[in-house]
Amino acid sequence: MDKLKVGVIGVGHLGGIHAKIYKEIGNCELVAICDTDKKQLNAVSQSLSVPGYHNHQELFGKVDAISVATPTKLHFKIAADFLKQGIHALVEKPFTPTLEEADSLINLAQEKDLILQVGHIERFNSAFNATQKIIKDPKFIECHRLSPFPNRSTDVGAVLDIMIHDIDIILGLVNSPVDKIESVGINVLTPFEDIANARITFKNGCVANLTASRISDEVMRKIRIFQENTYISLDYKNAEAWVYRKAFLRIVKENLPIEKEQPLQKELQAFVDCVIGHIQPLVSGKVAREALKVALEIQNQIWHKKIS
Repeated sequence: MDKLKVGVIGVGHLGGIHAKIYKEIGNCELVAICDTDKKQLNAVSQSLSVPGYHNHQELFGKVDAISVATPTKLHFKIAADFLKQGIHALVEKPFTPTLEEADSLINLAQEKDLILQVGHIERFNSAFNATQKIIKDPKFIECHRLSPFPNRSTDVGAVLDIMIHDIDIILGLVNSPVDKIESVGINVLTPFEDIANARITFKNGCVANLTASRISDEVMRKIRIFQENTYISLDYKNAEAWVYRKAFLRIVKENLPIEKEQPLQKELQAFVDCVIGHIQPLVSGKVAREALKVALEIQNQIWHKKIS
């Protein structure tokens, strides 16, 4: 079988990494990249020895699948153009700025029988995967996702930029409808919220408290999960996980052995495998839509808007 021909649209910081990884994946071939920034495009094109184009439509007929790593406002237009051409798509998070656009892409992929995956990278984190069999019926979840100001991805606020990772993970863990959301946030360095906190109550009684900040001195990506007789602590950044269990009158701490891998490498390999095998991806458009819906509600509460 011929290798899957892939392209990357948007080769800034994250898209450039996508391109490098595709060059390393054995069952695909990076055949084209695209960016409107000529200097950045030429730099990546030369370093990877791959043709570069300024207009994404120039990739039609050249690729079987693409990664969309452009600013969020361009996700819908670009992904829709490729899906209409029968080309499979991985769209970086946040999926789209609106639910209407997300629904359009989902429906388009279904009509064309194409793979549509969304880049929620923490689903591929080794620390998270190591605890999957242990996490059962969580009662309380606490998330902290903090980072210094990124000087990129500032076309959206902290909720869609970084909190959405934890929203996606929590929705998968709790597996219960959302009952109530309470949110606060403020802008500091951008017109959007740069720090936000949300409390999500689920119909089964579980409560999740999420804090996201892109104006912190330190980098922290941690989630703590509390359930009956067990407390689980995950550190996404360092790919570490601990389990605390009740044993008679004392607490026993267990460090889970984790084979540290590159989550983005696993995510892109999974996308390629899903396209080749025509398998539904772990984070499909429908799955990503649920996280987007909650994220937009949090964002709209912060800015006192009605969800679209």
